[in-house]
Amino acid sequence: MAHGEVKHDYHLVNPSPWPFVGSVGALVTAIGAVVLMRGLTAEEGNFFLSQGQWTLFLIGMGILVTTCIGWWGDVIKESRQGDHTPVVDVGLRYGMILFIASEVMFFVAWFWVFFELAIFHEHRAAWSVPTWDEATAQAWANWPPPGVEAFDPFHLPLINTLILLLSGTTVTWAHHALQQGDRNGARLGLLLTVLLGAVFTWVQFGVEYPIAGFAFGNQGETTNATLYGASFFMATGFHGFHVIIGTIFLSVCLLRLLMGHFTPQKHFGLEAAAWYWHFVDVVWLFLFTFVYVVPYLTMQ
Repeated sequence: MAHGEVKHDYHLVNPSPWPFVGSVGALVTAIGAVVLMRGLTAEEGNFFLSQGQWTLFLIGMGILVTTCIGWWGDVIKESRQGDHTPVVDVGLRYGMILFIASEVMFFVAWFWVFFELAIFHEHRAAWSVPTWDEATAQAWANWPPPGVEAFDPFHLPLINTLILLLSGTTVTWAHHALQQGDRNGARLGLLLTVLLGAVFTWVQFGVEYPIAGFAFGNQGETTNATLYGASFFMATGFHGFHVIIGTIFLSVCLLRLLMGHFTPQKHFGLEAAAWYWHFVDVVWLFLFTFVYVVPYLTMQ
């Protein structure tokens, strides 16, 4: 690649507004989230809001979404212009690997919370304070806590497990089909993966969550029951959010495939999406085992 009189394999990007715009969007989103969670309103003197508690948060999210579309759109243009040399391609791969590693540690935090509560609940019961009544002490002595009706993992959770495992197969099929020059197979595999991701989201958020035998946290529940619901919905809910992100990622790849952007030799966008999707699959297998199956069997 040439930049002026110097030829090298590295891509020096043009000046871009997106880092600054993204920073502004992140700041506005963070302030909006604090305002939203704290329950402040315009009537209480909060000058940030004029139309309700969601306004600032939604504005920030809109800026972030615009930044993602614009920034990643520029990356796609750079790839189409030939700026992604083999050296740059290696850097992109390392970047995606490090991103997935950071996501692994994100989920480690939620698993840590769930395991700490599950393994050391008896120790917590021994730490009972004078203000605890007998019901509270008894709640801490058991996991899952009394009053919690754990999901039967061999119904809806098992269905979702099979859906995700099948989607991992279809995205691998799409990748290998593209490598072999079978564009029709790649399109069909990607389309099935996107549909399976959408079905998983519908089953989890539209069918499973509404019939849960516990809540994120309600008044009147024991502290332990509230922690069970909070740790469950934070772990599985964030995974569901990642499924939505992965579905969007794969949908963009499908659109790019239809537009002829990918070739058997150059298709890192699809590879990155497949890596991310397999990561989502693996996280779900851990969730299914330790958040669904183990608590359910413990209660039997």
